[in-house]
Amino acid sequence: MNKIAFIFPGQGAQSTGMGLSLFENFNSAKKVFKTADTILNKNVSTMCFEGPDEVLKQTTNTQSCLLAVSIAALEALKEASNNTIKADYVLGHSLGEYSAMYAAGVMDLDNILLAIQKRADLMQEACENSKPGAMTAVLGLSEEKIKECLKKASDKGVVSIANYNEPNQIVITGEMEAVNFANDLIKEAGAKRVVPLAVSGGFHSELMRNAGEKFKEFVNTLKINNANIPVITNVDSELTTKAEDFIKKMPAQIYSSVYWTQSIKKLLELGVNTFIELGNGKVLSGLNRKICPPDVKTYNVSDTDSLKTTLDALNAVNV
Repeated sequence: MNKIAFIFPGQGAQSTGMGLSLFENFNSAKKVFKTADTILNKNVSTMCFEGPDEVLKQTTNTQSCLLAVSIAALEALKEASNNTIKADYVLGHSLGEYSAMYAAGVMDLDNILLAIQKRADLMQEACENSKPGAMTAVLGLSEEKIKECLKKASDKGVVSIANYNEPNQIVITGEMEAVNFANDLIKEAGAKRVVPLAVSGGFHSELMRNAGEKFKEFVNTLKINNANIPVITNVDSELTTKAEDFIKKMPAQIYSSVYWTQSIKKLLELGVNTFIELGNGKVLSGLNRKICPPDVKTYNVSDTDSLKTTLDALNAVNV
C-alpha cells in the first residue's frame, strides 16, 4: 500500500515565469492567481509570470507569490487527476508550511493569502529594524561540530541553526557579525563548503522574535480549522491537526529552526514511500534524494509538463 505525502517549497525556490503554464492550462490554477491578485490587492500573477527578479525576490512579494504557485500546482493536480491523488500527510518548508495548511483545510484560500502576506511584511519589517542579519549554508560538517562553533560565535551576537535541510546541509542564521565569525570557525572545523546565502535578514532566528509576537496578534483574527490531513510542523517535526496547535506554532515558526530532515524521517517511519513536491522548482526533491532511501519516490509538479510526467508515473505504479 502506497502512502503519499505532499511537500511544498519555501523561500529561495522562486524564479520569474513560475506558474504561467499552470495558469494557462488549468482553470483551477487560474482561479488561485486571480484570487491572490484580488485578496492581496497587488498583481501577484504578473510578478510570478514576468518578474522582474528584483521585485520577485523581495520577501514581501516572494512569500505570497510562492504560496500562489504551490496552491495552483495543488489545484491543477486535483483537476488533472479528478481528485484521485490523495495525501496521507502534508508538510512545507518554512513558508511552504502555509501551502501545506491550505492542503489540509486549516485555512481557506483567502485566509491563507492574508496570513502569508502579513507574515512576509512583518519579517521584512524585522529585517529593516534589527541589526543586519545573514544566513549561511554549511555542507559536510556534523550537527555537533556546527553547534560547538555557534556556541563560540555567540559571543559576537545572535547566531543559531535555521534549517536542518538534509543530513549534510545545515543553514545557520543570526546577526551578520556573529554569522561571519561562525563561518570562519566552521571552515576551520573542516566543513566541505560554507555558502553565504543571498537573503535580506537572519530568518528563523531570535532577530525575528518581535515579528513572531506581532504575528501572534494577527493569527488570532483568522479563521483556523482542525486539519483534515495531518501536517508535519517545522518547529517540532510532529503530526499536527488541532486548530489551537496551529495558532501556537505559526508565530513561533518565524523565529524557530525548521526541522526538515527530522520531518521527512518521521514520514518515512510512518510508511510514506511517495512524495509529491508541489510548487516551483525541485529544491525539496533534491533534499529528499539525500534523506530518503533509493526505493522512495519523489515526484514534482511545477508546470504542465511535470504534472503530466508525475501523473503518468503514478498511474504506472497504480498509486
